[in-house]
Amino acid sequence: MQTVISVTKLSKTYASGLKALENINLDIRRGEIFALLGPNGAGKTTLIGIICGIVNPSEGTIRVDGHDIVRDYRASRSLIGLVPQELTTDAFESVWNTVSFSRGLFGKPANPAHIEKVLKDLSLWDKKDSKVMTLSGGMKRRLLIAKALSHEPRILFLDEPTAGVDVTLRQDMWKLVRSLQVAGVTIILTTHYIDEAEEMADRIGVISKGEIILVEEKTELMRKLGKKQLTLHLERALERVPNALSAHRLELAGKGTELIYTYDEQGDRAAIAALLADLAASGVRFKDLQTTQSSLEDIFVTLVSDRK
Repeated sequence: MQTVISVTKLSKTYASGLKALENINLDIRRGEIFALLGPNGAGKTTLIGIICGIVNPSEGTIRVDGHDIVRDYRASRSLIGLVPQELTTDAFESVWNTVSFSRGLFGKPANPAHIEKVLKDLSLWDKKDSKVMTLSGGMKRRLLIAKALSHEPRILFLDEPTAGVDVTLRQDMWKLVRSLQVAGVTIILTTHYIDEAEEMADRIGVISKGEIILVEEKTELMRKLGKKQLTLHLERALERVPNALSAHRLELAGKGTELIYTYDEQGDRAAIAALLADLAASGVRFKDLQTTQSSLEDIFVTLVSDRK
């Protein structure tokens, strides 16, 4: 798949001496949904700010659809829509004028039909004449997305877009994101709701302490780093795991009433069959069993914890 954003050897050190980013190399593919995950202060917003031309890099180069963001600033920036974390809008302006003005900032000719479509897609049409100050927090979040889409960008950055938004609005937003992807728009999002990244993203990037520590296809990431657990609910509690079962590295839980067997996503069925046979030979009986699989959140927590 063709690369639409290329980040090479990017670093950012602020005047205070804080090193926010260090030697970032990252390629974003055209038409994908890419989720950038990381704890607070990891450098997510700084990275987005540099790509969007809001923050100056200390070192490195970035190209957006072939345009250098410094030498070809106007061309690269016109391709990008940004939905920031902060709710920054003119409180006394109307919704319609706010979105129309954002389009004009990019030198685009007036297009009332496009503005109408964007407002309708975001359920803002009935608020088009309302002043921004009268909108709820969720509606203001939608307005930020409308502003970002006003100039018909081919790349959309969503920086914590659903923070403080109720469940219904979140679902509506993700429907819109999917429709934009179908239309060919590349989506880059940061989110604290890791379940959203797990559901929406094609690829996952993890950033910690200013460094990219992993970029992987979501399904491949789950396959490689995901784990499964088989929990056996015993008929009688055990004080310890019998020596005959030590090779299986079982964990005793539930006050001795549960045996937990952890294995890789690629776990061998033969190993589980051997475990069950050894349990029977040892006289350990169970009344029920269940399997659980690690989520993207489990993987993320493990990755970040390993970097501390």
